[in-house]
Amino acid sequence: MIEQNISVTPDTKAIWLIISGDKIFQKADNSDLIVGSWETLHFAHHYQEQIIQVGSHQNLPCFLVDMGSERIENNDYTLVGIRALLFQVDVSFFSIISRAWQVALFIRTHRFCGQCGSVMQQIDWEMALQCSRCQHRCYPRISPCIIVSIRHEDTILLAQGKPQRARQMFSTLAGFVESGETLEQAVHREVFEEVGIKVKNLRYFSSQPWPFPHSLMVGFLADFDSGNIQVDGKEILQAEWFDPKALPNIPPTGSISGQLIQHTLKEIEHDAELEINQKN
Repeated sequence: MIEQNISVTPDTKAIWLIISGDKIFQKADNSDLIVGSWETLHFAHHYQEQIIQVGSHQNLPCFLVDMGSERIENNDYTLVGIRALLFQVDVSFFSIISRAWQVALFIRTHRFCGQCGSVMQQIDWEMALQCSRCQHRCYPRISPCIIVSIRHEDTILLAQGKPQRARQMFSTLAGFVESGETLEQAVHREVFEEVGIKVKNLRYFSSQPWPFPHSLMVGFLADFDSGNIQVDGKEILQAEWFDPKALPNIPPTGSISGQLIQHTLKEIEHDAELEINQKN
């Protein structure tokens, strides 16, 4: 999936994921990511030896070019935040963009050994960095998180944390998995810590790489068991049971949170129709 030591020629055509700072270049005239030949990307030619393939999309290779903190002025291109691309590209392509950002961040943050402080060197045959002195080797960091949609009869639990307050958005509950903890234990703990309720009937839903900064979101569905909503006031500011016909602003379906919400809403709708048919 990830390939290093990529050789390109002037006419090599690809999707170019060129990152500067924490943003990615796209065309200024139509807000598309850069698709074309290497010879047209003069501003990135200094980084030719650092090109990494992070996948393929629509029969084209996707090449990462990380410019670090370098800024350029080019009227043909503009920079966009990676999170904003959730609204522009499909889920499969966003996962490739996620991989590109996580690889770039890994290389940036492991220039020196965390064990002895010496310079790290990039391994040729795998995505890893190794210390030139003590041989300590590091791989891209992946932080597992659980995310869960909770249903109570014909309502869904949605919460607003500090990051969502500015956007007035409500979403599902989520949290990092702690050391020595199973995914299921993390669900029960996070739900109780954040909103004070207990859940049951955990079902695995799906997973999604989430590059903010290096998470793997593992999605679950759950049913309400007991308790009353009591937000922790730190991570969660507000949480309520919402009727599907009176939902607040929710995440897009490009994110696993949006997918979890839509799946739960369909379950509620299906069960309501089934109940009506049984009565008739």
